[in-house]
Amino acid sequence: MSPQPPLTPLGPALAEALPRLYGIASDPLLSELIGALSAALVRGELHLPLEGPAPEGIISVEHWPEGHRQALVRCGWAPSGDDDSPPPVMLSERGLGWRRWLLQLEGTMAELQRRARASVQPPLTGARRQAAAERAQGRGGLDSLQQAAVVALLSQGLVLLGGGPGTGKTSTIVQMLAAVLEERPGWRLHLAAPTGKAAARLRQAIAAGGSTLPPPLAAQLAASPCTTLHRLLESRGDGFGRHRQRPLALDLLVVDEVSMLDLPLMAALLEAMPTDAQLVLVGDPDQLAPVGPGAVLQELQAPARRQELGDAAIELITTYRNDGALALAAGHLRRGDTPGFLDHLSELNSSDNLSWWRSPAGRLPAELLERLRAHQTRLAQLAASWSVDPEVFSRELLEELEHCVVLAPTRRGSWGVEALNQRLLGDDWGRGPAFWPPGTPVLCQRNLPEQGLANGDVGVVVNSDGQRRLLFWGSQDLGDAGEDTRLVHPSRMAAAEAAFAITIHKSQGSQYHQVLVLMPEAEGRWDRRLIYTALTRARQQGVLITPEGQGWLPD
Repeated sequence: MSPQPPLTPLGPALAEALPRLYGIASDPLLSELIGALSAALVRGELHLPLEGPAPEGIISVEHWPEGHRQALVRCGWAPSGDDDSPPPVMLSERGLGWRRWLLQLEGTMAELQRRARASVQPPLTGARRQAAAERAQGRGGLDSLQQAAVVALLSQGLVLLGGGPGTGKTSTIVQMLAAVLEERPGWRLHLAAPTGKAAARLRQAIAAGGSTLPPPLAAQLAASPCTTLHRLLESRGDGFGRHRQRPLALDLLVVDEVSMLDLPLMAALLEAMPTDAQLVLVGDPDQLAPVGPGAVLQELQAPARRQELGDAAIELITTYRNDGALALAAGHLRRGDTPGFLDHLSELNSSDNLSWWRSPAGRLPAELLERLRAHQTRLAQLAASWSVDPEVFSRELLEELEHCVVLAPTRRGSWGVEALNQRLLGDDWGRGPAFWPPGTPVLCQRNLPEQGLANGDVGVVVNSDGQRRLLFWGSQDLGDAGEDTRLVHPSRMAAAEAAFAITIHKSQGSQYHQVLVLMPEAEGRWDRRLIYTALTRARQQGVLITPEGQGWLPD
């Protein structure tokens, strides 16, 4: 299971309003169905399967699903040939869904398929494409699948590049883009990701990968702008400034961390893409689905969807980076091998880069708090040094933020992130960053383009001339070097949270030296992608903390 979203009045409101708007009689089973559809949408799910156990929101389980099917027939919402006044719901092969969302899904998939089949103009001969792939292989040591990605980008309008940690996605992108720049000089490249942190990591990885390229190519690649998707699309709160009538000025766009893209954002991106521009989508399909409705990358993993994409869909499978016990654990989780994952945990030793701590339910291990307090102390010391000499200590202070973090699937409860942050900040926890001690990590919870900040950016509280300020890296959305760091007044951060501990969802796109993962007991089984995403945030050391017993295990 995934963390349950907060209850909203959406379902009851729609159950009352829709029958009235469509002039149909009230029906308790129809109301239940509307509520279940609404709950699924809040969870990010577009389809409500009409087979299997009754989903959340269905109370009359004895009537599921046939009684609820008949409720659709009685109200006239069952499939019919009348398109003059279509009902708000529709059936697909995968179940029932809101018409608006399912039509948007099919439209988005159709546009991705169109781009995958489109030929890039002017076309290159097969011999030139193969020669470019061989040059890329010589520079980057690419395997056959990575070379196939190079060939695909030289000929097709869309490339979907997937793979787990250490499978060489970034090095493949570097060689793909270098091949494009060699064959199509002057091509306008742009790099993007859903969050500021992910965009910063992408920019750094692309720049580092340029060491395998001739200096002119490396310089051109490093100069390519890299932004968040919201900044690229010119988010305005109520929509985007880039759209079909005002498309993006680019020839090729690379989007990393596509697992975080929901359907509305992908649809907005496709609407803003020039018709003939190329699109590269990169991501790990085993990571968590986005919080918003419609998991685009997971949808694209369906066999029928991948068949429609043809050669445009490439999944890298060879692991080139030795991440030790962390990699082996991630491999078990990717395969859905829960028994193998548990056996692997039981065989860990002290020299491994993954540890497994078991603790009584509801009780935090003392060593967890010790590590967090040591991290807190180090941050406070660096913040004190920063106030004396900001130029010298800014980088060290901000880099310390990535040394250690606690990740958990839930916000509330004794093992939730709020309890941990409150444990470290005491009575000041609820007062906000203007009252937190210097050195406290701060998570930006909204896109704040006027501040150059994106949802998911992490900064730190500092004292600047006796006043509390929040120190962040310089904007990742400038497309050039920008300022190294920036100070933000706490009053400009309407949605800020302490970030000694953050939810696993909020950690996507980030990496940390040491990650401590809290997995509490669950009523059902946790979605394995939660643990997979959490453990793969660790660069050096992972610690999995669970209750005794097996109530925390993934599905």
